[in-house]
Amino acid sequence: MTTIPVRTGAVTTAAPTRESAFAKAMRLEAQLEGGVKTLLERWSIPMLRIALGLVFLVFGVLKFLPGVSPIEALVARTWNVLSFGMVTGYPALAITAAMESLVGILLVVGAFQRFALALLAVTFVGILSPLVFFTGDLFTPAPTLTAQYILKDVVLVCAALVVASRALKAAPKKS
Repeated sequence: MTTIPVRTGAVTTAAPTRESAFAKAMRLEAQLEGGVKTLLERWSIPMLRIALGLVFLVFGVLKFLPGVSPIEALVARTWNVLSFGMVTGYPALAITAAMESLVGILLVVGAFQRFALALLAVTFVGILSPLVFFTGDLFTPAPTLTAQYILKDVVLVCAALVVASRALKAAPKKS
């Protein structure tokens, strides 16, 4: 900065300097980045919640229609194992469809989010359990298409964790 003495009484002041083009660009970039960050903080998690809800709603509704869902047989087999043979066939598919559809609706609407996330956690147990129960069928030796279908749900689990981070209340502070 260059100082030019200006006499107004006994006070010397600095003359204003011009901001360089680079400094202006950096300031503008910082302002834009701040605006994008604010936008993302406001909308990214609600959008993720709605997207997650739509995925579960669509896949849940498909399971209500016999012969439409590509994993009907796997759902029935999984329920058979999880329920020790008490729930099989179409009832297994209908229960899964109802759970997934309800989760989807609640997430899209944004109502009863904590309940929806708890139900989603239970749903994820059923969704991921074939990896344990039917490992030999799913990896022959590479992952089958069904295994890949299940493995992509890890991304949905992570999305649910992000949504839960916003939906759940903070733990009370210790005094």
